[in-house]
Amino acid sequence: MVTAVQGGTAQDLATLGLSEPDYEVLSTLSEREDGTSTLHEQATKMGWSRSRLSRHASRMEARGLIRRAPDPADGRGCLLVLTPAGWDVLRDAAPSHVASVRRHFVDRLTSDELAALGRIAQKLSAGR
Repeated sequence: MVTAVQGGTAQDLATLGLSEPDYEVLSTLSEREDGTSTLHEQATKMGWSRSRLSRHASRMEARGLIRRAPDPADGRGCLLVLTPAGWDVLRDAAPSHVASVRRHFVDRLTSDELAALGRIAQKLSAGR
């Protein structure tokens, strides 16, 4: 199920010039009031190692979507900051991404199926 949905949404994001990890970084940074997160917090949220996220962040930084800044609370760490260009890309991509998730997932299920899936997800995440 995850593979089928992710495959469809990944293809749709690719037409916008984004990968799924690109979109996840942009969208999760946008959830922060200042569009900023520590590399460590972001890696934990994504379930990635810090080194993997650091390499991906370098590619996103080269494209101007994010920038790195020193973390004043941790001299060894860094902050990931959503740039104005990153905000613009996310604003442009978000409606298409929502439509893609609906097309590949939500609209294929009945309201009862969605409710059951919600209960299952809640049960599985309660143990985390």
